[in-house]
Amino acid sequence: MSTIHNERFAAAIRKFDEANSADPHVEDAEGRRYPKELLYAQRMSDCLDRVTPQASEALRLAVRCQHIRRWEIPRHDFPMDRPGYHQWRNRLKKFHAELAGRILQDVGYEEDIIGRVQALVQKQQLQLDPEVQLLEDVICLVFLEYYLPDFAAQHPEEKVIDIVQKTWRKMTPQGHEWALALQLPPAAQDIVAKALAG
Repeated sequence: MSTIHNERFAAAIRKFDEANSADPHVEDAEGRRYPKELLYAQRMSDCLDRVTPQASEALRLAVRCQHIRRWEIPRHDFPMDRPGYHQWRNRLKKFHAELAGRILQDVGYEEDIIGRVQALVQKQQLQLDPEVQLLEDVICLVFLEYYLPDFAAQHPEEKVIDIVQKTWRKMTPQGHEWALALQLPPAAQDIVAKALAG
């Protein structure tokens, strides 16, 4: 990997993090307060590095910008029904891809890598493209490890079990192995056990 290559990657990560640092929503972790999407992006990168340290540069970029400036397109701007949810998710994917593309262009990436990152962020060819599916595994792992406990505390158990079952169906067999190895709090472990038993 060349010095220029390293510098370009580092510049992209820095700009992604700067963009997410503007998140007005904050989250506490390990005794510190973080902009919510900055913390999410860092957790995504950490998870990918842990499960697939040899991941491609494009995938490493994609996991870092997968939610970039997500707060700019809030859920409540769309109808609060299933079609509205899908409209919101599709708009987000396009928004994230466009913003990431501009940043990658600014730091000197070529169109082929930019296009690849955008395809990953938009989850194109999910279940057919191994890297897109690996991104989906990482998304699910981060949810289970960091966000399931709080989610479970705020919703009825049957709803949480349903969400975990849907999450599980999105993952590969390898993703399932990684998920089962997570050190979850007892309450979250119980939810996962009930979801898999169902």
